[in-house]
Amino acid sequence: MTVAPQPPPRDDVRSDIVRAATRLLREHGADAVTTRAVAQAAGVQAPTIYRLFGDKNGLVDAVAEEVLAAYVASKADTEPGDPVADLRAGWHRHVEFGLTNPELFRLLGTRRPGDPSPATVAGVDVLRSRVRRLAAAGLLRVDEQRATTLIHAAGTGVILALLETSAPRRDPGLAEAMLDAVLGGILTATPVTSEPTVAAAAVTFAAAAPDLPGLTDAERALLTEWIHRSLTLLRGPHG
Repeated sequence: MTVAPQPPPRDDVRSDIVRAATRLLREHGADAVTTRAVAQAAGVQAPTIYRLFGDKNGLVDAVAEEVLAAYVASKADTEPGDPVADLRAGWHRHVEFGLTNPELFRLLGTRRPGDPSPATVAGVDVLRSRVRRLAAAGLLRVDEQRATTLIHAAGTGVILALLETSAPRRDPGLAEAMLDAVLGGILTATPVTSEPTVAAAAVTFAAAAPDLPGLTDAERALLTEWIHRSLTLLRGPHG
């Protein structure tokens, strides 16, 4: 009696598809990562990709997770040191990754607005934790959300600017100059101590609010809302 061969496990098929898409991306660029091309490279039918990943965005997410998993893990704080030095180190790793994986970086940038890759979200979460440490140390002159958004936008912009220039012609100091410009706008000259500015003190207090004892969740949320409302007024209409 002949036993019919069993289809490979679902996880194996998924891994084969992700590897095929990653290979196409690295060897032929973002334009080569189409559902049809990936299906052909992986030896499956196109409906299999839709069944396993939903759509092309789902496939791109899987590729990004495959490539970025080790990178995001390496960015996470294990033994926090000086918060500014740690932020600089994270910035340089982010720029290096973008320049090393240009096609993936561009592919992630083509997603629909408001629909970021889970890998991108994870990276921003790591950045947000670094900014929180700056705020807790009394080093921020703007609120955490503004600082996080500025750093993230500047990092993305500087990578795209460098990728638009051939490697031999790139300005090797551009990324560092951009970071210095951003930090100059968001950091205080020294930690908040005996004579803080109102804004810097409010930012530092906002960072500590989630850990204040003796408050209910509702009280803590209300306190945080008041602080952020005050920061908005301090920044003014053009802040």
